[in-house]
Amino acid sequence: MIYFDNAATTRPDEEATKRAAEFLTELYFNPSARYGGGFRVSQILARFRESLLSYAGATGRYDIIFTSCGSEADNQAVFSFGRRGNVVTTAGEHAAVYASVTELKNRGVEPRFAPVERDGSVKLESILPLVDDKTSLVSVIHINNETGAVNDIASIARAVKKKNPRTVFLSDGVQAFGKLATVLPQEVDLYSVSAHKIGGIKGVGALFKRKGLALSPLVYGGGQENGLRSGTENTYGIAVFAYAAEHKFRTLREDAARLTLYRERLLAGLDREIFVRLSPEKSSPYILTVSAVGMRGEVLQRMLWDRGLCVGTGSACSSRNRFSRVMTACGYGEEVLDGVLRMSFSPTTTQDEIDEAAEILNATAKEYQRNTL
Repeated sequence: MIYFDNAATTRPDEEATKRAAEFLTELYFNPSARYGGGFRVSQILARFRESLLSYAGATGRYDIIFTSCGSEADNQAVFSFGRRGNVVTTAGEHAAVYASVTELKNRGVEPRFAPVERDGSVKLESILPLVDDKTSLVSVIHINNETGAVNDIASIARAVKKKNPRTVFLSDGVQAFGKLATVLPQEVDLYSVSAHKIGGIKGVGALFKRKGLALSPLVYGGGQENGLRSGTENTYGIAVFAYAAEHKFRTLREDAARLTLYRERLLAGLDREIFVRLSPEKSSPYILTVSAVGMRGEVLQRMLWDRGLCVGTGSACSSRNRFSRVMTACGYGEEVLDGVLRMSFSPTTTQDEIDEAAEILNATAKEYQRNTL
C-alpha cells in the first residue's frame, strides 16, 4: 500500500516508539508523585518540553502545555481569550478553530470570518479590516491543512498587534511544526501542534504559550501542567512525540527540498485533461491537492484504495460532508468540489511511490470515466 494521507495521520516513528518503551515498562511512574521515580519522570518531561520548544526557536520565550491533541490545544486557546468583544479568524481554518469560534456566538462574543483566496491562503487585507478595539483574539492557520497554502503569520500577527496591541494572536501550527523550518514569531502568542502528524502517536498535542500570558484551564482536576491542563500526563505519548520530533528536525530542510521535487513530479505525471491543481505552487512540500473535475472524489478514493493507493479527499475532520467547507470557501463550483483529492507525504515517501501513484491515479480516473459513460 502506498500511503499518501499523512496530513490526516502518520505512521508512528518506529525508532521513537522503541526508545519511548521504557515509559511503559520501567519509567511508568506518575510524574506528580513525590518519590524518586516520579521525580525522575518529571525531570525527563521537563527536558522534553525544552527540546520541543527549541525546535520552534521558542526557548525562554514560551511555555508548553501538553494536551490530548491539537484540537484541544486550539479549543483551550479560543475559549481562554475569546471572552469579550469579537474574535477574528479565517474561513479556511481547521474545524478545531472554526467550530470553536462559531460557538463563541452562543457565549455573547461576535465571530468574524475573513475570506480566503482561491488557494486557501488568507491576505492581510482581508484580516485587518475586521480587527478593531474590541477584538480579543485573532486566529490564522499557519498551513492550510486542505491545500497546503502557507500563511505569513509573522506579518499578519505584527499588523494585528500594531492595530490593537491588546489582541491575542493564535496560530494552528499542526501542519507546519516538524515540516517547515520556522522560528516562532514573537508576535504569535499561542501556537498549537500535534504529535501524530509527525510520527508521534494519537492522544498527544501541545499548546505553545507566550510567557506571561494568562491562559485559562479547559480541563480541571489535579492541577497538572502548572494548573493549566489537569490529568496525569501521557508520559509514553509525550516521549514518542519528543523523539519523533528529534528525528524529524534532524533532516527537516533536506526532507522539505526533496518532497517539493516529489510533489511537482507527481503533478507532472498526472493527466492534465483529468486533474486540476488546487494547491498553490508555493505551498507545503507535504501536500498536493487536485480535483478530478466532474468525478466523485469519495468514489475515486475507494477505487484507489483497491488499487493499493491511499489518499484523502480533504480534511478527515470534514469527511462527513459531501463538500469540504474549506474548499467551498475557496470559491470552487460543485464539479471541482466533488472531485477533490489530497495527496500528503512523509519523509519516508520514495520517488518510486510517486511514479507508481501517478500511474494508479491516471488509470483509476480513466476507469471511472469509462464506467460512468
